[in-house]
Amino acid sequence: MHRRGLLLATLGSLASAAVPGAEVTPRPAQPSALAAQRLVTGIARGGDRLVAVGQRGHVLRSGDGGRTWAQALVPVSVDLTAVAFVDADTGWATGHDGTVLGTRDGGQRWQLLLDGRQANALVLAHMRARVAASDASEQDLKLLEEARRNAEAGPDKPFLDLVFTDAVNGFVVGAYGLVMQTRDGGQRWTPWFDRVDNPGLLNLHAICASRGALYAAGEGGLLLKREPDGARFHALASPYPGSFFGIVATGAGVLAFGMRGHAFLSADEGRSWQPVATGLPASIVSGAVAADGTVVLADQAGNLVRSADGGLHFTASGLKPAMPLAAVAFADPRTLVLCGPRGLRSLAFTTKDS
Repeated sequence: MHRRGLLLATLGSLASAAVPGAEVTPRPAQPSALAAQRLVTGIARGGDRLVAVGQRGHVLRSGDGGRTWAQALVPVSVDLTAVAFVDADTGWATGHDGTVLGTRDGGQRWQLLLDGRQANALVLAHMRARVAASDASEQDLKLLEEARRNAEAGPDKPFLDLVFTDAVNGFVVGAYGLVMQTRDGGQRWTPWFDRVDNPGLLNLHAICASRGALYAAGEGGLLLKREPDGARFHALASPYPGSFFGIVATGAGVLAFGMRGHAFLSADEGRSWQPVATGLPASIVSGAVAADGTVVLADQAGNLVRSADGGLHFTASGLKPAMPLAAVAFADPRTLVLCGPRGLRSLAFTTKDS
């Protein structure tokens, strides 16, 4: 099985051990003076602040462009995978064991909104109701059996990415085709297990919003689209059979990227995808878009490339971080913050071509 976390094997495992039937009491993340030097897997801007997430429930905040970091209060110690904000105060994070966290104070304190046992129970109840309906399909029966197996296995499935279009509406996606929706900021969740064109239950590694639609990317070349206010994620014709590890909206369209430096741009809302020469030798694990539209892609080996035209063309960035990477973000147009197994690092960056 190929998932984003397995690609980043040096960054830690995405499969947490679970004992079927055992009760799990969350343990808060422990303070660590070295948290900013340890594994960090996701980063996002919240207003003028940067918030990064990583191993053992560590969440770090920086208000000075990534020069210094302070650890937040987090109620779980599971590894976290991704983080997103819709404004300076309101954000969410995903992680192992079906974890979803939320914050309303800029990431200083976090609340547990969903865990794997709750997610499994919601999916199982949803699929039982779906199979009881008069129009249930053979695929619904298969999904019910999968939901039962997941519930018996315990909360061992990670959520790998998330997208929120405002303070109340969002989706989280993860391993084995898991998709959950909230319409109230994360207090309640609705499974979309049966509303995704993903019969093989491939892992979903990334999701983004573009022009009112949502796009998801996963293993085996899987690309999905939910139309604005649509009731389903429909499969798109994929240009590539290898796994995608990220997808971002740019000024030129939607950019999907993944294994062996491959990237593809759709300028027509997912109807077609054109290959983009990135020049990256390793699998691309992250992309970031600056305020002026500059796009940066980072590969697993620590190489960075840049595009001044929304991802149509890429050139070498000139930066040599000398560290494996998991995620990147712009602190401002002149500062790029890098994340990986060695923690966080800020680099001076000029978004305009010299």
